[in-house]
Amino acid sequence: MTVMEMLRKTVAAHGNHPALKHKRNGDWETLTWQDYETHIRMAAKAFIALGLERGKAVSILGRNCPAWFISNVAAIYAGAIPGGIYTTSTSEQCHFIAAHSEANIVVVENAEQLAKFVPLWDRLPDLKAIVMMEGEDADERVHAWKDLPGLAADITDEALEARIKNQSPDDCCTLIYTSGTTGNPKGVMITHHNIVWTARRIIELCEADHQDQLISYLPLSHIAEQMVSLMVPMALGCTSWFAESLDLLGDNLREVRPTIFVGVPRVWEKIQAKMVEAGAQNPPLKKKIAAWARKQGLAGGYAHQVGKPKPALYSLADKLVFSKVRERLGLDRCRLFFSTAAPIAVDTLEFFMSLGIPIAEIYGMSECTGPATVSLLKPHCYRTGWAGPAMEGTELALGEFNEIMMRGPHVFKGYYKNEAATRETIDTEGWLHSGDVGEIDAAGFLKVTDRMKELIITAGGENVPPQVLESKMKAIPVINQVVVVGDRRKYVSALLTLDPAKIPLFAKEAGSRAGDAAAAAECEAFRASLQEQVSGVNTTLPRSWTIKKFEILPQELSIARDELTPTMKLKRRVILANYAEEIEGMYAE
Repeated sequence: MTVMEMLRKTVAAHGNHPALKHKRNGDWETLTWQDYETHIRMAAKAFIALGLERGKAVSILGRNCPAWFISNVAAIYAGAIPGGIYTTSTSEQCHFIAAHSEANIVVVENAEQLAKFVPLWDRLPDLKAIVMMEGEDADERVHAWKDLPGLAADITDEALEARIKNQSPDDCCTLIYTSGTTGNPKGVMITHHNIVWTARRIIELCEADHQDQLISYLPLSHIAEQMVSLMVPMALGCTSWFAESLDLLGDNLREVRPTIFVGVPRVWEKIQAKMVEAGAQNPPLKKKIAAWARKQGLAGGYAHQVGKPKPALYSLADKLVFSKVRERLGLDRCRLFFSTAAPIAVDTLEFFMSLGIPIAEIYGMSECTGPATVSLLKPHCYRTGWAGPAMEGTELALGEFNEIMMRGPHVFKGYYKNEAATRETIDTEGWLHSGDVGEIDAAGFLKVTDRMKELIITAGGENVPPQVLESKMKAIPVINQVVVVGDRRKYVSALLTLDPAKIPLFAKEAGSRAGDAAAAAECEAFRASLQEQVSGVNTTLPRSWTIKKFEILPQELSIARDELTPTMKLKRRVILANYAEEIEGMYAE
């Protein structure tokens, strides 16, 4: 089945049901599934009128909104290939993706994003037009969204249907450009069959239906968000709400009250930090009740995982504390909580589980259309710190050096214009080599331990998995971000950033006057107290893995400085270059 056939089935079954909800002037507006398809067909015709050719690309650069969804699916309808670009991308990064994918059309959010492309126009020989989601521009090659219906009038329904019928399930349907933790991103070719099969399997596993409510807020250039808020709803007929921004996510969650919520580790960590900060302001009695309830919650969560009864007082703790927490977060209707895109610290998982919010992990990658493993919040189907079993209908195995490998209908077609990389990634037996290191237990549960290319090999020849250490270090409450270093060095060290909200309390307990990270880095009392915490973590590690020295950075690692990918993964090569002086200082004699 193609994506177009999937959407037509959904429109036939749920045409009048809300498909998309977005805010305009403070009020939520609705597009039904019938409206949605009508807009898609209109945009597809307009793109053809602007010169979109079969097999060429439509690059999309903008925040999550109906126009992003419509542009993406319209490109597919027109026989072209959509490719999202992260909104934080530089002009040169935009150029690389548009040029590599041979984009005929670029859709941008506004004048700010348009400015990234206009200087590059002469370097993009395939580019025929730019469409703005918001606003307009005097350049005759740039078209406003309101111009599309007029352009579409020049293309017949028969011409569009010819493009739709000319596609097969095995055709490339979309390009997902990897976030590029090293070098230029690669274009992951996802087929119609990859998407339709994976979307339907997710729906079956999650027992989802058209009444489910989802919120779209993570970057749509990433496969996880495309599957969660765009493709799965298209197969199901449920409703996607667009968050106004990441800053307003908390407010929007309380308005939407989603039934399924997916977050990346950094989102869960930020929610945790805000909750800890708010809890610190509570009066003593409330703090005691919360501490008691969290003990019940943690015990109950671990009992539920193995099919044992929860503590007798769990229901009372839920009534007094957990239910109120979920309501304040806007998660009172939510039945499934997921974390994906990167490993999440056990400390964060246990924090939420202790408050009656058990988080299940999903492991996957763009090259397998999103999920490879899926944990579900049922006894024996999830386990804290493990990413669950292989998605039903797929295979999971460990290769040489315990590399995680996947095989099944979700595995991608290959890398666009890069056969050598495709051969390196998919072997002759159809196994997708992830580049991740892990372990699989007797029940088939996967634990991801590190990236093969990120393993640190010390001067003594010891293999050290940095993500394991970083996860343990982040369990220290005042620590925000961690980057473990030590490749070809005589010992392991770490760069740390601190949580601004927790510095004052930590400083007070340490007998320090430090009020920010810069002051903390210079304060002997603060560093000594932090060293005690680090030494405690070291007692849980093999001797060759222990953190011998650390350096406190004055600011958080950021996307703006290219230190993080848009999904908050560490770009280690950039970080090592940006903080080379600090790193050398930790190894100075």
